[in-house]
Amino acid sequence: MSELARQAELAGWDGLFISDHLQWLMPSPQPVGDPWILLTAMAMSTQRIRLGILVTPLARRRPWKLAREAVTLDHLSGGRLTLGVGIGGDWIGEYSAFGEPADDHLHAEQLDEGLQVVAGLWSGAPLSFHGAHYNIRDVQFLPTPLQQPRIPIWVAGGWPRKRPFRRAAQWDGVIPFKHGGMLVPDDCREMLAEIRHHRTSDEAFDLTCYESTVTEGSEVDSDVIARFAEAGVTWWLRGLDMTLRLPFTEMLERVQQGPPHIL
Repeated sequence: MSELARQAELAGWDGLFISDHLQWLMPSPQPVGDPWILLTAMAMSTQRIRLGILVTPLARRRPWKLAREAVTLDHLSGGRLTLGVGIGGDWIGEYSAFGEPADDHLHAEQLDEGLQVVAGLWSGAPLSFHGAHYNIRDVQFLPTPLQQPRIPIWVAGGWPRKRPFRRAAQWDGVIPFKHGGMLVPDDCREMLAEIRHHRTSDEAFDLTCYESTVTEGSEVDSDVIARFAEAGVTWWLRGLDMTLRLPFTEMLERVQQGPPHIL
């Protein structure tokens, strides 16, 4: 992963993001690395490229531990970290296999509280927090992140459900997918309208689009990417190997081809 990040930077990519899984069972059990340790190695071999996790299920983690890890990596990378968060899922047993409840509503509540805790700890000010799921008394985390007002937080959400997008409006970006179909540019326009309706900040906001959420086939061409960019998409994510079956040499060749360009 360190070499992949170095080659991605040399090839002109703007970012390299990795997932956060405890196990991967497709097509059979596969080796999995801890994302924070992998990102540390990637940060040490690069200078410019943005790095991050898309996404970490915050309900699987202690928010204060995540806050500490993220600030440490933000400093180590020179302010290049993006934190993607979501509720996760139990489709490969990453909650239930460890004796934890597989309840999306519970995880959504924990996500909302957890984000408040993380942002509060990043502020560097003394923090006490009392919620239904997390309670903190008189703690203070230093240093603060290099990036201000905070490390960017992108929130995953399934369209056309509105609640995840109201949640994302409070932060710095959204990572959408579409329930029961593929995203089209008009979906992006509608979700941005929903986000703007609930947004109270004038800071920049990122709409991130996985290529796999708009097509089930091969990589799309620049005209398709341009239509999504016109609809407000700011990051276009091209997946490398979701099944973990692609040899590393082939993955490296794909990265070295460089990013797609809008003509």
